[in-house]
Amino acid sequence: MRAVLRSPDLTVRMLAALADPVRLDIVRQLSLGEDVCACDFDVHPKVAQPTVSHHLRVLREAGVVRSERRGIYIHYTLEPAAVDRLEALVRSLRPPVPVPATTGAGTRLALARPTSTDAP
Repeated sequence: MRAVLRSPDLTVRMLAALADPVRLDIVRQLSLGEDVCACDFDVHPKVAQPTVSHHLRVLREAGVVRSERRGIYIHYTLEPAAVDRLEALVRSLRPPVPVPATTGAGTRLALARPTSTDAP
């Protein structure tokens, strides 16, 4: 797992970091839009604060979250570039959809990947 978290591919590092249930819960909490102090994460009740800090470090090193020190506290937010990368990955996995294309001989169907403006 450590080798995967050190991969030069940012998407691989992000997915490896998100594969842990505690880290995924942390990201879900951050997805609510507010920054969260490291001491205030509401994750699995049996997870001690040092373990939460470890998971936050893994997420930060994978580029999933960003941190900001405020006095003695560290606050975390989602890294927007990571969210964009994850959205792009999901869009790239959608199968091509048929779209009409016109040629001199008439209309035919072509395949195209969905874009961010296409309906899900």
